[in-house]
Amino acid sequence: MYSEIAANKRKTWLIIFLFAVLIAALGFLASKLFGHAYFTYAALIGAGIYALIQYFAAAKLALALNDAHEVSKKDAPVLYRVVENLAITTGMPMPKVYIIDDPAPNAFATGRDPNHAVVAVTAGLLNMMEKDELEAVLAHEMGHVQNYDIRVMMIVFGLVSAIGFIADIMANFLWFRDDRESGNSPIFFVLAILAVILAPFVAMLIQLAVSRRREFLADSTSAMTTRYPEGLIRALEKIRDSGSAMRKQSTATAHLFFASPLKAKSFAKLFSTHPPIDERIARLREMGTHL
Repeated sequence: MYSEIAANKRKTWLIIFLFAVLIAALGFLASKLFGHAYFTYAALIGAGIYALIQYFAAAKLALALNDAHEVSKKDAPVLYRVVENLAITTGMPMPKVYIIDDPAPNAFATGRDPNHAVVAVTAGLLNMMEKDELEAVLAHEMGHVQNYDIRVMMIVFGLVSAIGFIADIMANFLWFRDDRESGNSPIFFVLAILAVILAPFVAMLIQLAVSRRREFLADSTSAMTTRYPEGLIRALEKIRDSGSAMRKQSTATAHLFFASPLKAKSFAKLFSTHPPIDERIARLREMGTHL
């Protein structure tokens, strides 16, 4: 299990490195189009700044978009104690605890690091899960925090948005640019147009790959924390059979959730940020043989 976690981390950072390559390539094309070499550096610096803004603001935005409200130990004693015990087990600071008034069984974690962590669960999850199943789901979510997945995904989301922004600028420039005044060959402009069209799509695919890797990693962390992967397997089976689509849905925060909160017929479901639940269950069963 430890080797799988290490492999997931290596592959994830390799994928994130591809973002830097993609942004640098767009910056290079912008430099050629505008005739100034510094646009390559401007693209990289601008994308980094945008990612940092997302990094500091995304947690509050995620809670607001999903109508989550903070609860105390007095308000939700069972939930609070489970989170408290997991924090002690993992050596993490106690995260803030939130509840979402939604009947769908789901949960998410956010916060840029363990010292600023938040765990949110739906009312549906609390009503459906046995204590060991709830513990497994929360160990998964706190595993995201423990592994700094939230930090990674905040940065990745910011970079995806930055790539889209750069592509939009280049598209507007290409639309109004006169080829005869540019000094560049027509082949170069064809390549630039293809890059503008394909870059946001490629960035989205990279984001999906990172998100799915982090889900597998958090599943592994949950099984390792509880030493009981069967609890998470049963939780996944319940969510698979009942559905995890929430009443209020946001594609901007869908990647944060334990299971996809989007409706099955939604177009965004075609590019899900979550691996299939059956695949997650199969991996957990395989891990259980090595615990």
